[in-house]
Amino acid sequence: MAKLLEIQHIEKYYGGKGNLTKALDDISFEVQEQDFVAIMGASGSGKTTLLNCISTIDKVTAGNILMNGEDITRLKGNALNRFRREKLGFIFQEFNLLDTLTAYENIALALTIQKVPARKIDLSVKNIADRLGITDVLEKYPYQMSGGQKQRVASARAVVTEPELILADEPTGALDSKAARILLESLSSLNKEWMATILMVTHDSFTASYANRVIFIKDGKMFNQIYRGEDSRKEFFYKIIDVVSLLGGELNDVI
Repeated sequence: MAKLLEIQHIEKYYGGKGNLTKALDDISFEVQEQDFVAIMGASGSGKTTLLNCISTIDKVTAGNILMNGEDITRLKGNALNRFRREKLGFIFQEFNLLDTLTAYENIALALTIQKVPARKIDLSVKNIADRLGITDVLEKYPYQMSGGQKQRVASARAVVTEPELILADEPTGALDSKAARILLESLSSLNKEWMATILMVTHDSFTASYANRVIFIKDGKMFNQIYRGEDSRKEFFYKIIDVVSLLGGELNDVI
C-alpha cells in the first residue's frame, strides 16, 4: 500500500512566556492507504491535539504533516478550505448533525456543496446508507433517531464524498455498548470493503481493538505502537490492555 500521511517531528506548544505547555513532543509516524489506525492515551496526553493538527483545525509549532507528499501545514485560505472539503472526512463524538435537515439531507450536504449532480448524490447517499444500515432513517430528523443511528449518519456523511482520510474523534464516546459495536463494525467494513483510510482517537481499548494498528501517546510523546497482524480482535484487545497497563496509573485512567 502507498504512503498517504506522514507526520514528521511535529511539536505543539500552548500558552505564552512563563506559562508554556508542550502538548506534542517530536511525534513522527506514517499512515498507509487503506490503513485503520487508532491513537490512544490518557486524558491530556495530546492525542486530540494531534488529531486537530492533522485535520488543520490547529497549527503545529514545529515539524511537518504531509499528505500524498504535500505539506498541509503550509496551506492557507482557499487551498486550505479545499483540502478540508475534498480530502478529509470527519466523525465527531457529538455527531454534529444539522437538526433542521433529515438524515438524507445531512449526508447529501457535502456533495451538494461540491456541486455534484442530483442523480449522483441520490445514488451515493442511498449506497452508503445501505452499507451502514440506515436506509430506514433517511427521512428522519436527528431528534427522531437513536444515538447509534445519528453516529452512523455522521459516518455516512464523512465517507460519502470518498475522502482520502477519515478522522474520527472518540466516535463511540456518546454511545451505549450495543450502538458502539454496530458503529465499529460499520467502520471496519468501510475500511476493508470500501478501502477507507481511518485515523481514530479513542480512550477505549475495546474501540481501539477494531483498528489494524494502535499508537500510544503519553505526555505528548510516542510511547509505543502495536500491530494487529493476524491476531483476532479479541487477541489484539488483550495486547492493547497490556500496553495500557504500562502507561502508568490505574487502567481506568486510560480506558
